[in-house]
Amino acid sequence: MIASNLLSHTLVPLRTSDSGKEALSIMSDFYIKHLPIVNNKELLGVISEDDILNYDVEEAIGSYQLSLRRPYVREKDHIYDVLRLISEENLTVIPVVDVENNYLGLISQEDLIRFFANIGSFTEPGSIIVFEMSKRDYSLTEIARIVESEEAQVLSSFITSSLNSARIDVTIKINRQDIQRIIASFERYEYQIKASFQETDFFDSLKERYDSLMAYLNV
Repeated sequence: MIASNLLSHTLVPLRTSDSGKEALSIMSDFYIKHLPIVNNKELLGVISEDDILNYDVEEAIGSYQLSLRRPYVREKDHIYDVLRLISEENLTVIPVVDVENNYLGLISQEDLIRFFANIGSFTEPGSIIVFEMSKRDYSLTEIARIVESEEAQVLSSFITSSLNSARIDVTIKINRQDIQRIIASFERYEYQIKASFQETDFFDSLKERYDSLMAYLNV
């Protein structure tokens, strides 16, 4: 999955001649706090709600000083790069450009949430196990081998870590709802299990939170 697969053309970029008031109105309508500024096909930058509120909203945004550098992703950047940049820059939208730096469209936080919520590992039935371990002890191959020895499969995994800690949390999703034997196998190998969730306990709660978020974004 690359950036061009998630392009949204619903939101039209701003022009330098648009007023701060017009920009705020669009942001309010779509529940975002950032918008790209484009001149013809050239991406000039990204303006934030705070930038506008620091100036006269009746003035053209071309006269404003932008607080953000010119953040963007390229059309063939991986979706993980999109997620990383949105997180690092604390953005609600990110512009997408082609190899010649022409503006193509944008990707919003909502686009990313929908994508990750609908990928197969979230929708396929299964259970969750969370381990705590040292970074040097982590081996997804070994974890998968233990799961597969119980005739199950790892559907997805991710790591939560801190730069200041030698320990990590490893979360895996397994394609089985009855995981007692799998948990027992991990305990025999002295894995520290921090938590486990069956689909009915975990995903109902996750779906409820997702639906609540989507309802909020679509108000």
